[in-house]
Amino acid sequence: MRQLRYFVAVAETEHVGQAAERLHISQSPLSRQIAQLEKNLGLTLFERSQQRIRLTRDGQVFLAESRALLQHADRLENLGRRLGRGEEGGLCIGYVADAIHTGILPGALRALHDAQPDVHIALYNLSPSAQFEGLRQRSLDIALVHQPPSADDPDLVAAPLFQDPLLLAVPAKHPLADKAEIVPGDLDGLPWVAIENAQDPAWRDTFIASCAAAGFTPDIRLDAAEPLTALGLVASGLGLALVQKSMANATAEDVEVRELPWHEGCVRLWAAWHHIDLRPVVTSFRATVLGARSAE
Repeated sequence: MRQLRYFVAVAETEHVGQAAERLHISQSPLSRQIAQLEKNLGLTLFERSQQRIRLTRDGQVFLAESRALLQHADRLENLGRRLGRGEEGGLCIGYVADAIHTGILPGALRALHDAQPDVHIALYNLSPSAQFEGLRQRSLDIALVHQPPSADDPDLVAAPLFQDPLLLAVPAKHPLADKAEIVPGDLDGLPWVAIENAQDPAWRDTFIASCAAAGFTPDIRLDAAEPLTALGLVASGLGLALVQKSMANATAEDVEVRELPWHEGCVRLWAAWHHIDLRPVVTSFRATVLGARSAE
């Protein structure tokens, strides 16, 4: 594990000296540890020159896996220390960003804190695949994701939490802002701001296909990393966007939000967990999350 931490530090800085400073060790033992790791693996992780070192293609793959393993090790260490203090193990929760701004996760955490203020909570913003792996390895207690695990998954079960309809965000001075009823033809060919989904490599195709199914073709001029950025671009008059209803309160004065009854797009949230050996605190939190769903 130490060699992996050394490797990640060197890979992130691409400089042995800087990595050594970060790790509070000298350069020579760090270089020896990296060389020993490469020897043990039978793999060249770095391309070396007099000026700098760079990750090889194999090194880039190994870096991604090393980061995931180290993150898992940190969670396990955190869990072990809490168990050693007799804290019921606390709660390790995986989530996607939409679980925050829809209010599902903050509301459930607030209810848990009111009922059990001494429970330690650790939050991890992870991709769905990483959350499912965390559930299987028992380093996560519950996962909040956009899609459930496979129905035939032998370890994991899930329940739907929330459906957040997509609304049309338009610049306040746009002709559509005052239109009594917006139909698909009104949106065809207009400039759009598309919101990226880093967890879906085909997000752009998915977005265009959903628009085509609704009856219009967007002219995507800009990509936004998240909804608030998209709303800022809409406020600047740079295009239209589809944003979740839960984001409506975050709109600026220069943005109007309109419902599209004929558009069925929405963002979904699911809760997932391991079906075996749920600790009482996990069962309680799961009930709280599902109760929030019922309230919605």
